Amino acid sequence: MKSQPTSNPIRVGTGVDELRQAFLDNLTCALGRLRTFSSTHDYYLALALTVRDHVVFRAVGNVEEGMAKGIRRVAYLSAEFLPGPHLANHLLNLGITEAAREALGGLGIDLDVVLAAEVEPGLGNGGLGRLASCYLDSLATVGVQSIGYGIRYEFGIFQQSIRDGWQVESADKWLQGGNPWEIHRPGVAREVKFGGHTETWVDDCGRSRVRWVPAFVIRGEAYDTPISGYESDICTLMRLWKAEAGESFDFEAFNHGDYYRAVEQKVDSENLSKVLYPNDELHRGKELRLKQQFFFTSCALQDMLRVHQMSGGTPDNFHEGWAVQLNDTHPAVAVAELMRLLVDEQAIGWTRAWEITCKTFSYTNHTLLPEALEKWPVAIFGGLLPRHLEMIYEINSRFLDEVRRTFPGDGDKVARLSLIDESGPRYVRMAHLACAGSHTINGVAALHSDLLQQTVLADFAALWPEKFTNVTNGVTPRRFVALANPGLAGLLARHAGKDWPGNLDELLALEACVKDAGFRHEWREVKLANKRRLAAVIASRTGIEVSPDSLFDVQVKRIHEYKRQHLNLLHILSLYLAIKRDPKAPVVPRTFIFGGKAAPGYFMAKRIIRLVTAITALVNEDRDVAGRITVVFFPNFNVGNAHYVYPAAELSEQISLAGTEASGTGNMKMSLNGALTIGTLDGANVEIREAVGEENFFLFGLTTPEVAARKSGGYRPRDLYEADPVLREVINFLANGGLGGDPELFRPLVYNLLDSDPYLALADFRSYLEAQRRVGELWSDPDAWTTCSVLNVARMGRFSSDRAVREYCQRIWKVNAKPVNA
Repeated sequence: MKSQPTSNPIRVGTGVDELRQAFLDNLTCALGRLRTFSSTHDYYLALALTVRDHVVFRAVGNVEEGMAKGIRRVAYLSAEFLPGPHLANHLLNLGITEAAREALGGLGIDLDVVLAAEVEPGLGNGGLGRLASCYLDSLATVGVQSIGYGIRYEFGIFQQSIRDGWQVESADKWLQGGNPWEIHRPGVAREVKFGGHTETWVDDCGRSRVRWVPAFVIRGEAYDTPISGYESDICTLMRLWKAEAGESFDFEAFNHGDYYRAVEQKVDSENLSKVLYPNDELHRGKELRLKQQFFFTSCALQDMLRVHQMSGGTPDNFHEGWAVQLNDTHPAVAVAELMRLLVDEQAIGWTRAWEITCKTFSYTNHTLLPEALEKWPVAIFGGLLPRHLEMIYEINSRFLDEVRRTFPGDGDKVARLSLIDESGPRYVRMAHLACAGSHTINGVAALHSDLLQQTVLADFAALWPEKFTNVTNGVTPRRFVALANPGLAGLLARHAGKDWPGNLDELLALEACVKDAGFRHEWREVKLANKRRLAAVIASRTGIEVSPDSLFDVQVKRIHEYKRQHLNLLHILSLYLAIKRDPKAPVVPRTFIFGGKAAPGYFMAKRIIRLVTAITALVNEDRDVAGRITVVFFPNFNVGNAHYVYPAAELSEQISLAGTEASGTGNMKMSLNGALTIGTLDGANVEIREAVGEENFFLFGLTTPEVAARKSGGYRPRDLYEADPVLREVINFLANGGLGGDPELFRPLVYNLLDSDPYLALADFRSYLEAQRRVGELWSDPDAWTTCSVLNVARMGRFSSDRAVREYCQRIWKVNAKPVNA
C-alpha cells in the first residue's frame, strides 16, 4: 500500500472478527441502536459506515500524497452522476465481500438482504451520468488523483410508475433515509454570485479593472463521496455542492411578524439544488437550469484554485495543477468563469488568462442533434451573469478576429462560428464557448467523432483540426458483470483467470472454450438462472408472468424518438397480426422487455410508453399468442434494476437511426453480459460489430450516408406505407383503434410516421424485420447462439472504461496512469 495516514488500524481491519466488531460499534455508537430493535436499514447504515472507514482511509492518504508531490489532478465536471448503489461496489473493490458476508452471517444477518436495502443516489438521468460514474470508478482503478464535481440534488429525476398505461412521475426522495456515504464539509463552502451589475475601477497599480456587484449571493457547501478503485489504493472523490442562502434567517423581518420573508432567501437559494433537470420549457425553468450549471462550475473552479494554491501553485500555473474535463455543454460556462476568476480576482492579464484557460479545459461532446446543443437567450444569460456575458463578448470578438484572418471574406462562416447566435433572437451558444476555450474536443465513438467534424462542429474542425480526437466510451466491468452477474463472473474467473475485472482483454481466453460442449452448457445455465431471476422480479413488480425459456429481447434506455422504440413496437404488432391471421404461424417464443423514462414534457416519448403498455395488454391477454409473445414494460429503470436486466438479456436492441446516437453504453453492457446485438451502424455499434465479428451481430438499416441521401432526396414515408402490405396493416391497426379502443389515442404517432417520420422508422422497417427473422433462425440452434454469445463477451475488452480513461490520460489530460494489473 502507498503512503497512508496514521490511524487506529482496528477501524480498517479486513479480518472477519475486525469487520464484525466495527459493524457492531457503528450500530451502537454511530446510530445509537440496540441489535434487538434494529431494522435491516439500520444494519445497512452500520455496514456502510464500516466500509466507508476503509474507503475514507485510502482517500485521506491520497490527498496527503497528492499535496506532497504536487501532481496534476483531473477534475471531471458533470451536471449528473449515476453511481448506483455503493455498498456492494466498495466491498468488491476492497476485496472484502466474503469477509463481510461471514462477519454478518455470524450475527445471523444475511448480507444480500442488507445490500438490497440501499437506495441508489438520484443524481443522474441516464447514459451521461452513468458514464461519468464509470469514469470516476476507472480513474480510481488506474490510479489517477481526481475529483468529480457536480450538484447534490435533493430529488433525482423522478420515480416512474405506470398508472392506467401512462407514465406517472413522483419525487425521487433518495436522501429520505440518510446517505451514509457522503461527508458534509461545511468548512468547504464557496460563494456564488448572481445578477446585479458590473463597474470599472482602477487598482493601486493603475490598471483598469472590472468589479461584479451581484444582486444576491448563494453559498455552496461541499458533500464528499469517496469512490474506490478496483484493487487500488487510490480513491477518487465525488464532490457535490448543495445550495444554501448566504444568510439563512432575516431577524428584522421575523421581528416585524413577516415570518415567510424571514426564511424566503433560504428557501429560494436551496431550490437551486433541489431537483435534477427542472422543466425548462418556461422562463423560470430556463433560469434555474442556467443557475444550476453556473453554481456547480463556479464552486468547482474556486475549489480547484484553493487546492492548487494550498499545494504550492499559483493562479498563473493553474493549468499545470488541473486538467478539467467538460462533460457535455452543461458545465461550459466554466470557460467564462475561469476567465473571470483569473482576470478580475487574480489580476492576470487577458492574454495570459486565456492561455491558462485553454490549457486547462477539454470538452466532450455527446450529441449530433443540433437541438441538443445548449444555448441560452442573451437576456436570461446577461440578467443572471452580467460579467460573464461581457467576458463572452470579449472572447467572441478576439475569436472572430482569428476566424476572419483564417477565412478572409467568409462572412457566413464568421456568423456560424460566433459564440452568439444572431440569426434571430440572440443566444449564447454553449458548445461554441466550450470549443473556443478547450485545447481538445472529443467525440465518444469513432463514427460520432467523424460526424461531429462533418456536421454540427464542422466549422470548428476546419478552423482547428488539431483539436479534435476520439475516445470511444467504455463501461466498468466491475459494476455490470462482477456485481450484476455473479454467475457469469465466476465462470469467467474459472476459464479466463481471476484478473479479468481489472484487465478485460483477459476475456480473449474464452475463445478457446467455445468448442467445448460442457462449457457451452455451463454458459447457458448461467444465462437461464439470470432469466429466472429477472422473471421473478418482473412478476413481483408488474404481475406479468414470463417464460425463462423464451428469447429475452430487451430495449432499455431513455425513451426518445431517435432511439426508435416505436420501430420495435411495429415489429411486435406485425408478429401479433401474423399469428392472428394464422395461429400456426412459426414464431419463436419471445419476451419483449422495455424500460426507460420519458422526459415529463416530451409528448411523443410519453405516447410511446403508452403504446408499449397498450400492446402489453393486447398481446398478453390474447390466448392465440399465449406462450409465444409476451411484452413487458419494466418501470423505473435505473442502475439497481439494470443489475437484473443486463445479465438476462439475450437480444440487445440498439436500433437508433444511423447518425443520431453519439455512442451508447447500454449496447456495451448487454454485449458484455452475453447478449447479441441487433442494430444499425450507429454510435459505438460500429466498433462493437468490428470487435465481436460481423457474424455475431444482426445488422440492419440505412447507413449514415444513405440516411442523408434519403432525406435530401425528399423522403416520403407515406409511399413506403402504400407499397408494403405488412407495414400498411400495422399502421392501419394503430390508426383504427385496434389498441385501447380509442382511435384518437395513437393518431399523433401515426400522423408523425406517415407525414414526417423524422427518424426514418418506416424506411428501416423491412430491413429490421429481415434481421429479426435471422435472429429467430439462430435462436433455434442453441449451440450456434451460445457460440456467438461467448464470442461477444470474449471480444469486448476494448469497451472497458479503464481503457477509455487511459486514453484520456495519455492523449488529453497528460497525466500518468498505472500499468494494467500493476
